[in-house]
Amino acid sequence: MTALLPYLLIFPLLFATSVAIGNGTKQVPVVIWHGMGMLKKNNFMDIKIFFLFPGDCCCNPLSMGSVKKMIQEEVPGVYVHSLELGGSITKDIEHGFFANVNELVYMACIKIQNDPELKNGYNAMGFSQGAQFLRAVAERCPNPPMKNFVSIGGQHQGVFGAPYCIGDNVMCNSMRRLIDMGAYLPFVQKRVVQAQYWHDPNQPEEYKKRSIFLADINNENKNNPTYKRNLLNLKNMLLVKFNQDHMVVPKESSWFGFYKDGDIDTILPMNETDLYLEDRIGLKKLHESGRIQLLAVDGDHLQIPRSVLVNDIIKKYFM
Repeated sequence: MTALLPYLLIFPLLFATSVAIGNGTKQVPVVIWHGMGMLKKNNFMDIKIFFLFPGDCCCNPLSMGSVKKMIQEEVPGVYVHSLELGGSITKDIEHGFFANVNELVYMACIKIQNDPELKNGYNAMGFSQGAQFLRAVAERCPNPPMKNFVSIGGQHQGVFGAPYCIGDNVMCNSMRRLIDMGAYLPFVQKRVVQAQYWHDPNQPEEYKKRSIFLADINNENKNNPTYKRNLLNLKNMLLVKFNQDHMVVPKESSWFGFYKDGDIDTILPMNETDLYLEDRIGLKKLHESGRIQLLAVDGDHLQIPRSVLVNDIIKKYFM
């Protein structure tokens, strides 16, 4: 027993060292947030993911489940949290259309804060409207910290045109009817998700006054300096735009571009908008420091080749 004593004393030290090394090389976890419509893998040569049906959710094996699996295959050992909001798959789907987005963001912040796997920080990837929702998380909930933020087909300056929603179904038809009634009516703003990032360039003051979500996270109504300070903590922000996007109107919104106030014939690029020039949320500083990257993909909304998703996004920002 005496002869074994040195080995017994050194074993805990070796174990502790191995654990420390393991933690030091552990992959940064990833949080993903789905959009309004479902992504589905294209069976033709398995090269694309594309918008197909209304009503996406966190865990559909043909949609976000497939994305989660892809990330885990490409980044061995990575932990991926696909946000489910509402306590059930059914409620999660419904919340893609009908909810108060500020409440959804709050729920997401609580889920992220309560997940022990995310306590040291995480990378984030949002699809379609899930992109601006995750940006709101970065601005409002800095702990745990978001490191790299990937926006795939997001609507960061909003939309002016009802989001394309495939099919004659209750959720799509109800959303369209309510937006047609008046996107800035209080009961529509508080209930219809898409109305909360509706941005009418012909009514800029009405938008700033009535928008309960987008105008807030873009610091267009009242200035919240913590939003800018928190967003500037990002290591990188990758903005993906689809060149033939028919859902995001204008498609330049995915890159923080938008119509000029009162002139829907003129679309301003990000660096000519007031949001950038006045640096309301830190875009100018992020851009000038090389932390905003822009990626254009040929295709309609969310039609992104697997090779692009893997090589230009996952391997560059999640490894």
